[in-house]
Parts: sequence; structure tokens; C-alpha cells
Amino acid sequence: MSNIVVFGSQWGDEGKGKIVDMLAEKAAAIVRFQGGNNAGHTLVVGGEKIVLHLIPSGILHPGKVCLIGNGVVLDPAVFCQEVDALTARGVDATPRRLMISNKTHVIMPYHRMMDGCRESARAEAKKIGTTGRGIGPCYEDKMSRMGVRAVDLADPALLKDKIARALGEKNVLFRNLYDREPMDPDRVFEDVLPLAERVSEYLGDVSAAIQKARRSGGMVLFEGAQGTHLDIDHGTYPFVTSSNTVVGNAASGSGCAPSELQRVIAIVKAYTTRVGGGPFPTELFDDNGRHMQAKGGEFGATTGRKRRCGWLDLVMLAESVRLNGPTELAITKLDVLSGLSELKLCVKYECQGREIAYPPQEQNGMARVRPVYETAPGWDQDISGVRSLDDLPENARAYLRRIEKGLGVPVGIVSVGPDRSQTF
Repeated sequence: MSNIVVFGSQWGDEGKGKIVDMLAEKAAAIVRFQGGNNAGHTLVVGGEKIVLHLIPSGILHPGKVCLIGNGVVLDPAVFCQEVDALTARGVDATPRRLMISNKTHVIMPYHRMMDGCRESARAEAKKIGTTGRGIGPCYEDKMSRMGVRAVDLADPALLKDKIARALGEKNVLFRNLYDREPMDPDRVFEDVLPLAERVSEYLGDVSAAIQKARRSGGMVLFEGAQGTHLDIDHGTYPFVTSSNTVVGNAASGSGCAPSELQRVIAIVKAYTTRVGGGPFPTELFDDNGRHMQAKGGEFGATTGRKRRCGWLDLVMLAESVRLNGPTELAITKLDVLSGLSELKLCVKYECQGREIAYPPQEQNGMARVRPVYETAPGWDQDISGVRSLDDLPENARAYLRRIEKGLGVPVGIVSVGPDRSQTF
């Protein structure tokens, strides 16, 4: 059975968690390969809403092995909170079926403090909309080779030494640049130690676990976080996240060969949303945008911030196809468009007097483009109860066909509501 990578094709919040939850039923193992608790995957099962930030969405399927890869940055407190919340719901979140890679880097209290200091110091117009959870500073320490890895949590002496060395540098910044009280290394160590003891029970070789699942004939499902246009290299820099969100990172972020990534599913929300700052060519400020925001419940699962809404942007999606090579599309929240008499799809950008088919690559280039639209008729019917393509209104089917034609990729999955059952 082919392994599957699920990735977000827009600016995140496309509904990846729901699709992963659906596909997990046939998977032997589900792997989260990048990002941290700045991601929020919302699942609705039997009318009950569950939001996960670190633990793979497949955890709700009994018996499935869930793995947190080396490309993730893990906040021990958030991980323990999620484990406790799942346990209280009767979900088995024990080390028997949940593993953290030894190589995963750990978010420390000083990372969160640094994140907050930097965003507070930026002028309002320069804020990038970080969640303030220490994700970026943790990745920085990883790249500067002074990070705390998950395996270090099982070695108190090494953990204490790494905290002291990290704060030797960071306290200079806290005191002299941000006018904050320095952090006491001993206090940080004492605060982290109880969490370290709990997290240590979950440590293991994720690469070997993936290999074991494959050798037994099982399918491995790779779960991305955020979206392609928040990728640190390929997104709308600097309004991006701190990791590579593209499919290529599924291999390096989990510990397997690229040849293990066979089926690639692009999650595409039927319209476009964005949280926080950054350019958004198709953003709406009219009744259509308000319709999407209200009917789609467009509030961030992690931050609670209102999501900006706009028409579907085929130009940015074409870039996602170019970067990720999807074998199929999963269209989510199609039901939100019900009730709109007319729909628009951005098919090109106008930029400095010429038409372009891909986003410009200079910094903030997407803030200088003008979307070129095609118009399509909408539909009034409530489609939340539809369970097959043939039962959709003709205009809804035509909308899906236009997306397929524009991207050259077939639609394989359609979602018409938040519940697990509202997907076909």
C-alpha cells in the first residue's frame, strides 16, 4: 500500500487534520514531520470537537501508532497537556502507541520569552503575526547547534548544562536589548525537570518505527502542519513559519527516504484564508468575505484570531503544485460557498504591467500584484448532507472541474462539513 503525504496548499487552516483523521483508518503509522504547537488541527467526531497541536491526528483511531518526527519542535508542557486531555476522553495516548523522536528539538521557556520580546519590540506595521510559542527561537538554536533535543531530557546533567549555556547568551539580550529580567538557569531547569521525566517515557527511534511499519506491509501517513505559502524558503517571506512545510521535508523531518513518499494529497480549502500579517491578493472586505468568515467558523484553532477570507487563488495553488507534486486534491469546506450567487477564481496576477502565472519571488512581491478573476455561478442548495459527487449541484461540480483544469491535478476527496462523516 502506498504511503501518503498530506500537506496544506495555501496559508494553513485548510482542514489537514480532518483528512488525516479520515485516512488514518487505513494507516499503520501516522507521522508529524514539522512545525510545533503553532499548528492547530481541528477534528469533529460524532459532533464532538477535538483540537490537537502536537500529537498526530491519527491518535483518535485505536491501535494506530503515532509518531512525532525529528523535524518537529516540541513544547513538553503542551505535549503533556494534550496527553492528559486525550486520556481524560478515554483515548490511549501511552508510549505503547505514541513516540517522540530522540532527535526532536525541545521548546524551552526562554524560547517563548524571546519570541514575545521580539514581536513586542516590532513596530505595529512590522509585526509578522507569530503565535509567540517559541517555535522560531527553538529552530534557531537547532541550526546554531546549541539546541536541546528530546533525548537530552533523559540526561539531567546534560540538560542542565545546555540550559546554562543557552541562557549565557540569551540573558544578555533579555537584559540589554529588551530590558527584561534575565532568566535563572537553575530555576528553568527545576521547572522543566518534571516535564522531562514524563516526556522521556515516549522517546524512541522514529525512523526505525517507520521502517518497521513498512516491512510489515503497512501504510505510513505523513502529516504536515501550516501551509506551503508559510514555508520558510518558499512562502511569503518574512510572513512565514520557521520550518519547511513542503512535501520534500516529510522525508528529512521524519527519518525516511524520499522514495517512501508515493501518494501526495494537497489539501485545498474551497476559498482562501490567512491568519496574521502578510500579503493576501484575493482578500475580501465585503459581504462575501463576511459570509465565508461566519459560515466557515474562520477563527484560528491555536490562537483564536479571526481569519482573513478571500476568493480561491489558483496562482498560489499552481505554485503549490509546482513545489509539492501532488497526485490528487482534497477540497475542503465546499459547503461554505453555498448561498453565494457568484464565485470568483483568481487565474492570473497583474504585476507591474504584465500578467504572471506564478507568485513573484521578491520580498513582499505578492502585496504588489492585482488578481485577475474568472467568474463562475454559485449555488443555493445546502450540500452538507451530500455523500457523493453526483449528488452535488451542477454548479458545485463545475467549480471542482475548473479547479482540476486550472491545476492539472484530479480531485480525489471532497469535504462538505466539519464532521468525519461529511467527506467523500
